[in-house]
Amino acid sequence: MAPVGSEFLGFFSSFVSFLVGGEQISAIGRGICVLLGISLEDTQKELEHMVRKILNLRVFEDESGKHWAKSVMDKQYEVLCISQFTLQCVLKGNKPDFHLAMPTEQAESFYNSFLEQLRKTYRPELIKDGKFGAYMQVHIQNDGPVTVELESPVPGAAASDPKQCIIIGQNWILKNSWKMLSTCTALSIWN
Repeated sequence: MAPVGSEFLGFFSSFVSFLVGGEQISAIGRGICVLLGISLEDTQKELEHMVRKILNLRVFEDESGKHWAKSVMDKQYEVLCISQFTLQCVLKGNKPDFHLAMPTEQAESFYNSFLEQLRKTYRPELIKDGKFGAYMQVHIQNDGPVTVELESPVPGAAASDPKQCIIIGQNWILKNSWKMLSTCTALSIWN
C-alpha cells in the first residue's frame, strides 16, 4: 500500500450552502468549501499542513485583477468545512470500499481538531462547518470552475517537482506522486 496522508480538494466558488434534512445548517458567500476525508494514517502533522495550505493557497485575484495572487486570508473570505469519508474510497471491482478512512469516533475528534486549528490560525467567525456524519445536500456554486487537490509532501521531496501540478483549463490538480490515498479535503473557492 502506498503511504497515506493528508490531501484536500478545493472548489473556488461564489456560494455554498449545506442542508441536513432540508434545513440549512451552514452557508458562506465568497471563499473556500473544504471537503475533508480523513485517512487511518493521519496525524497532527498532516492536520497542520492542511490548515496552512488551505489558508495560504493563492487562488484569488488581487485588486488589479491578477489571477492566483491572494489567499482566503488575504481576501478575508470565509471557509466552509464538511467532513466527507467517501473521499477515502477505493474501488473493489465496482463496489466502493472505505477501509482506509479513519473510524467514525476517531475521525470526529480529528475533524474537530482540524476546525479548532483553522479557527486558531484564522478568524474564527469566518470558519463554518456542517454536521459531522450527517446525510447532507451540499450546494456549491463553483466559480471558474476551479478545483484544487493537494497532498501533504513526502519528507525530502522537492516542492517544485513538475509532476506535482497538472493544470487542465481552470481545473487544477496538485498532487505528489508518492501516494494513492490520503486525507482528502475538497475546497470550493469563490471570488
